[in-house]
Amino acid sequence: MTADSRKIRVAVRVRPFNEKELEKNPRNIIKVLDKSTLMFDPDEDEDEFFFHGVKQTHRDITKRVKKKLTMEYDDVFDNTATNNDVYEVCMKPLVQSVMNGYNCSVFVYGATGAGKTHTMLGSMDCPGITFLTMKELFRQIESLSDLRKFDIGISYLEVYNELVMNLLTKSGPLKLREDANGVVVSGLVLKQIHNATELLELLALGNRNRTQHPTDANAESSRSHAIFQVHIRMVEKKTGQKRTVKLSMIDLAGSERAASTKGIGIRFKEGANINKSLLALGNCINKLADGLKHIPYRDSNLTRILKDSLGGNCQTVMIANISPSSLTYDDTYNTLKYASRAKKIRTTVRQNIVPSNVPKEFLVKKVNEQAEEIERLKAKVADLEEQLRKKAQTVVESPMLNEPLLNTWISRIDSCYASMREALERLIALKSKEKLINMRVKLKEQAEVIARIVTLDGSHLNEVSFIFQHGQSYQRYNLLYSTRNDHLYTVALGTLNNCDTGGV
Repeated sequence: MTADSRKIRVAVRVRPFNEKELEKNPRNIIKVLDKSTLMFDPDEDEDEFFFHGVKQTHRDITKRVKKKLTMEYDDVFDNTATNNDVYEVCMKPLVQSVMNGYNCSVFVYGATGAGKTHTMLGSMDCPGITFLTMKELFRQIESLSDLRKFDIGISYLEVYNELVMNLLTKSGPLKLREDANGVVVSGLVLKQIHNATELLELLALGNRNRTQHPTDANAESSRSHAIFQVHIRMVEKKTGQKRTVKLSMIDLAGSERAASTKGIGIRFKEGANINKSLLALGNCINKLADGLKHIPYRDSNLTRILKDSLGGNCQTVMIANISPSSLTYDDTYNTLKYASRAKKIRTTVRQNIVPSNVPKEFLVKKVNEQAEEIERLKAKVADLEEQLRKKAQTVVESPMLNEPLLNTWISRIDSCYASMREALERLIALKSKEKLINMRVKLKEQAEVIARIVTLDGSHLNEVSFIFQHGQSYQRYNLLYSTRNDHLYTVALGTLNNCDTGGV
C-alpha cells in the first residue's frame, strides 16, 4: 500500500477569561487576527507618557518587553468558538479518514486550567469533541453496515506518576512492550461494544475513575494523562478485505510550574512527574521537527504510548489550549512555542489493509472486470472528445458558409451609419444657423436702443442713421458727447462686426 507523508495538523484554541482572572484585571496577551493567525503579547492601549517633550516607550524598567509575535497555525479558534466548531474543523475529517482505513489521533496540550478537558470531554450542555466524534463515527458505521461488517473495541488508559492504569477496570499498573506492530500494553483487554450508548457509558465510567485533584490553578485539575482509543476492524462483505484502524484521543495533564499551583507533598510529586513526561514529549517534538533519526520515545511511558501518533503510521491533530491572561504569560508562550514546533513534524500514513484469504481466481476475475470497465470508459471518453472536436470545427467554419448573409448585414450597417452621419451634419448646420439668427436679433435690438438714446436732442440723428445705413464696423468703443443744459451725455456704440442690420 502506498504511503503518504503528511504534517501534523496544529490548532490553537483561546479560552475566555475566567472569574479568578477577571478579579485581578489582567492584560489580554492574545489577539486573534484571523482563522489561522494570532498575535502573542500585542501592544496595550495606554496613555502616552512624555518626559522633557520626548515620548517614553517604556516607563517601568521592570516591565516585560512586549514580544508582539505573529504566529500562524493550521487553525485558530478565538474565545467565542464552541466545542462543535472545533469538532467540525479538526475532528470530522479524521472520522472520514478512519473509515477509509487510516490510523488517526488527536491530543490536547496546554497549561493547567487552559481548557483541555473542556475541549475533550465538555459537559452535558456542551459536549466535547470525544462525544461528537463518537457520534459521527457510529453514524457512518450504521450507514455502511450493508457493505461492511464492523467489530469495535475500546480501551481507556491513564498515565499517572509514570504508571499506566486501566480506567475501565480500575486496575494496574500495566507494563508496556514493543513488537512489530508498535507499542503494546501487556494485559490490556479491549471492551467490545455494539452501539454508541455502550461506548458513552464506558467513557463516563473511565472519567469517574480518572485522577483529579483541585489546585490553585484549576478547581478540577487533571493529574494524569488520559488515552482513549477505539479499535475498529472492518470487513468488506463482498470481497472479504479486512482493515484494522485505531482512533486515539489523548487528554494530556496540564503543563505547569509548582509555584503557580502551590502543590506540596503528593501534589508536588504529581506535578514533577507530569512535567517529566511533558518534557519528554517536548524533546520528542523538537527532534521530530528537526528531522533527526533517533527519537527518545523511551524517556517516558507517555511518549512510548504516543509513538505512533507522533512519528508513526498515523494522521494526527494537535489542539493547543491557551489562556489569554497575562497571569499565565510564560505557560501560554511555551504552549505556543511547542505548537509551532509540532507543525514541522511529518508522519507517514497508509491504509491498514490486512491480507485476506480470498481465492486467487476471484481476485483475477475482479481485475479483469475492472480492466474491461477501464477500456469501456476510455472508448466513451474518446467518442466524447471526437464529438466535441466536430462541434468546434463547425463553429469555426460556419462564418464561411454564411458569407452572403454576412455581406448583406455589413451593407445594412454601412447604410445606417451613412444615414446617421448625414443627419448629424444637417443637425450641426441647423444649430449654426440658429445661433447666427439669434445673434442678428440681439444686434438689431441693441441698434434700436442706441438710436433712441442718440436722438434725444436730435443733434446726432443724421450721423447715427448714416452709420447704420453704411454698415460700418467699429473695433473699439467710441464715445459721443453732446451738451445740453450743461449736462454731459456719454453714449457707447458696440462693435457691429460687419453684420447687416437690415434697414434700421
